[in-house]
Amino acid sequence: MDGRDQPGHDDGYCASFDGQQLSLADTSIDTLGTALASQARALGFDCVGVTGPDAIVDAARHFRAFLDTGGHGDMDWLAANPERRADPRRLWANVRSVIMLGVNYGPNDDPLAILENRTSGAISVYAQGDDYHDLIKRRLKLLARWLVSTAGGEVKVFVDTAAVMEKPLAQAAGLGWQGKHTNLVSREFGSWLFLGAIFTSLDLPRDEPDTDHCGSCQACLDICPTSAFPAPYKLDARRCISYLTIESKGAIPHEFRKAIGNRIYGCDDCLAACPWNKFAQAGREAKLAAREDLRAPSLAELARLDDAAFRARFTKSPVKRIGRDRFVRNVLIAIGNSEDGALAGEAKRLLTDDSPLVRGAAVWALSQLMGREEFESLAARAVNAELDETVRAEWLLAGAKADPSS
Repeated sequence: MDGRDQPGHDDGYCASFDGQQLSLADTSIDTLGTALASQARALGFDCVGVTGPDAIVDAARHFRAFLDTGGHGDMDWLAANPERRADPRRLWANVRSVIMLGVNYGPNDDPLAILENRTSGAISVYAQGDDYHDLIKRRLKLLARWLVSTAGGEVKVFVDTAAVMEKPLAQAAGLGWQGKHTNLVSREFGSWLFLGAIFTSLDLPRDEPDTDHCGSCQACLDICPTSAFPAPYKLDARRCISYLTIESKGAIPHEFRKAIGNRIYGCDDCLAACPWNKFAQAGREAKLAAREDLRAPSLAELARLDDAAFRARFTKSPVKRIGRDRFVRNVLIAIGNSEDGALAGEAKRLLTDDSPLVRGAAVWALSQLMGREEFESLAARAVNAELDETVRAEWLLAGAKADPSS
């Protein structure tokens, strides 16, 4: 899991051709397939393939097993209507073909290098540029309209906004395969593909599905800082840093805080470790390229963001969706892991923040940066003034750990 899977209730954009439909005798199936691929690439998609709505029976079974283990955590939207994810025809009865498309967003440098710079925040590669949802959905609509005007039928487009199992469908359409980290891997683009889908009522020729090329490699499993993969091809999202820093709305469990390091939005470790990335290339879409101020932002600067400044800083960025309080929570965990005592002042200032979530994270950060006596003195004054029980619990737990006699 890398944070790209987003909750949503959008049933997709739908367009119908209204009476001047070309017959497929005039536009042959083979010609249409070639023209579709050409048009897709002209619109900025890097790969395209076609599969059927009945192509992911096994994936549906694996998904149900994932839900049964509770591995989805608090992502209740994943568990809602699982039968719709299991079969695209349950989402839209008229679908006869599924067109899967990918956009490369490969980074132009090592995404793990930032982890050595402990006073800067690490933001997942996919979130360093503009929100890909807007860009890709616009392109999907343009391609869908072209298809309707060329060959008729009806279409719906999706990009992480409905109950669509994009990765299994992408494998069935030949774009790549689901690696042991459960993300799509491409021989051409490595682990760096955004996915979108067009459902159509047209019966298009199918592409051959891709096959697994992971072999005995398990680099993506070995690198995971929180051991979020109980087995190859299985993810426990509750242990995943992307889930903890993006989807989780409450305090981050203590057992994962040190492992998070300076990752403040998502995690790229399992993606970056894949050997197939040696064939990858940097993405060509300027709007998806990393913004300079998001490559290695200062933790001290980020800790000072109020709600207005947060929204302004992350305009057009997917980061904005988690809100200021959860983001600053993440920043404070990174500050606690920074080993830089100069950042203690930023955490201390946030002890009076309006958000209990932020105050609780500030307590933990200070417990990591301050000396035992100094922290105990601060805790003795602060705990009685704190009205929120979750924050009081942070003070008490941190104080107990600081006390060598406990």
